[in-house]
Amino acid sequence: MRPEELAAARDRIVPDVVAGGLRVLFCGINPSLMTAATGHHFAHPGNRFWPVLHLSGFTPRRLSPAEQGELPSYGLGITNVVARATARADELTAEEYRAGGQILVEKTGRLWPRWLAVVGVTAYRTAFGERRARIGPQERIIGGARVWALPNPSGLNAHWTVDSMAEEYARLRAAVDDAAPPDGG
Repeated sequence: MRPEELAAARDRIVPDVVAGGLRVLFCGINPSLMTAATGHHFAHPGNRFWPVLHLSGFTPRRLSPAEQGELPSYGLGITNVVARATARADELTAEEYRAGGQILVEKTGRLWPRWLAVVGVTAYRTAFGERRARIGPQERIIGGARVWALPNPSGLNAHWTVDSMAEEYARLRAAVDDAAPPDGG
């Protein structure tokens, strides 16, 4: 992709991939310029979301970003804490995170996913004022959904390998599979 195409994608909003009653609504920090330019979530080649999603057992095969529309058939969806695209997450303000957290509460209340999985513990901490949050299940319920903070799959997150991220995502998958839907059905 040419640099001018990426630059033109700044501040674009990428539509969510959602449906009502999802098993898990994955919530990224915000769209990258590559995501905004292509319209596909987690589209940057260095992003490890799609391989980790498969390795953790959420999908039967590795999907490409262009196949994101298949996620609802697996009971999965994607949204973001902050909707606007930037080159780097550090371009976002704390106010944007908090406003995005409020929108996320409303969105999950409307969509009723069983779990909200925020992929980036720092984004979760900032959006919801949970300064001590750690990777893993959270006490908070958001819009009726249980919450799990996951490692950010960005290639810039060198603290986590594909394998260690897949293990954490698999912990969430096991919790999803073990839990009854909110309506008990």
